[in-house]
Amino acid sequence: MAHFHQAQKLGLTIIPIINKIDVATADIEGTKRQIHDILNLDLDSILFISAKTGQGVPELLEAIINRIPPPRTTADGSLTRALVFNSNFDPHLGVIAWIRVVDGQIRTHDKLFLLGTHTETSALEVGFFTPERKPCPTLHAGEVGYVVTTLKDISRLTVGDTITVMNQEPSTINPLPGYQPVKPVVFISLHPTDGSQINLLRDSLARLRLQDSSLTFFPEFSPALGNGFRVGLLGLLHADIVQERLEREFGLNLIAAAPSVSYEIITTNHELSTISKAMDLPDPSQIKTIREPFILLSIYVPEDYLGAVMQLTHSRRGQLQNLEHLARIIHLTYSFPLAELLKDYYDQLKSVSQGFATLDYELSGFYPADLVKLEVLVAGQPVDAMSQIVPRLSAPRVAKALVERLIDLIPRQQFEVAVQAAVGSKILARADVKAFRKDVTAKLYGGDQTRKDKLLKKQKKGKARMKRVGRVDIPQEAFLAILKVS
Repeated sequence: MAHFHQAQKLGLTIIPIINKIDVATADIEGTKRQIHDILNLDLDSILFISAKTGQGVPELLEAIINRIPPPRTTADGSLTRALVFNSNFDPHLGVIAWIRVVDGQIRTHDKLFLLGTHTETSALEVGFFTPERKPCPTLHAGEVGYVVTTLKDISRLTVGDTITVMNQEPSTINPLPGYQPVKPVVFISLHPTDGSQINLLRDSLARLRLQDSSLTFFPEFSPALGNGFRVGLLGLLHADIVQERLEREFGLNLIAAAPSVSYEIITTNHELSTISKAMDLPDPSQIKTIREPFILLSIYVPEDYLGAVMQLTHSRRGQLQNLEHLARIIHLTYSFPLAELLKDYYDQLKSVSQGFATLDYELSGFYPADLVKLEVLVAGQPVDAMSQIVPRLSAPRVAKALVERLIDLIPRQQFEVAVQAAVGSKILARADVKAFRKDVTAKLYGGDQTRKDKLLKKQKKGKARMKRVGRVDIPQEAFLAILKVS
């Protein structure tokens, strides 16, 4: 829905299509009414197709030709500008830019200039897609095609950049509008299961970034998983696609930690910084405000499940902005913390609505929130990699769940190990991993009870001494349980 409304704002031609009309249970008339009621589109403009059987596809292709206007140029031809909308790397040819020529023309062997990265290159070959690359002498305004550049460094070309020719003064040319620099709001940590693949992972992420300018990544080290990369993305679907492409296209076996969001920190010195990990949170005495990302959440739900959906969403800190009746469907709009969506909200929404509710969202901005850093202490020592940023009101519940999970994963020692979760100096939850206990009286038989008491007392003193100087090695499974489960 967010993309639909954005297309409407841009004045783009929208062709409504109902697919799967070959299915025996298809409710074509009901779907038509919903399209009219929810999207306010003309019933006569709706096309009916079956992508499986091909029914209606010729009519759809004709509608695309007839209804969508041809490309328009914005200059008289004396200016050359082309928009980079995609790119790929060929090991033999180098960086190939996928472009739409907006003004002028681009020929083979033209000297080119990238306005975004201020990079000079040349057009070794230009052409269009059939869908394979097919060379041609010139790409004209309004045409979509490709340019084989002389670039070997894939970081010099980004999606959204503007290409012009070198016979024009670059400083006098305005970049093409439409692509704004994006700021990642969701972060995941990706680590190869085989440490020797770390360089392959770095190169693979760089290749993906060639096609996806919104993807950012930087190296990090995890005590549990070793070397890896912190990857910044636009949302959950984006994260799933990136991980799947890395595994399928580049043959990587990856461990992905649970996604997290970025937070804006305003310090008492009025300095603004952005963090994505709890261990990077400054001391509370230095923090004036913490702001977290919120989304505008749109939910479409049948009337029968309205109460359950509203109760669930309110319990996740959602604030109702609007409620609209659309035939038998209710449209709810919430201001909602993105961090809550990253947990199990979507699964819970499907559960309480029996699968009938759908949602869409768009980032609305960063807003102040009452958040705290929840630390995990094992044997009195803080474990930074397990710390989390949580709402203050939810901290006791999260703390209890954390320690209960950890005591089942940390192996027993010769001494009792305390597992605690704390906010600052306040302990919110504690559980103990029981110590091994050797039966020191087993070698005794009969005799005075004082001998047994003496041995038990000696054992107790030894356990206390071990507890003071003992060190607990936390297994990788414990880290994974915390990282993978919110």
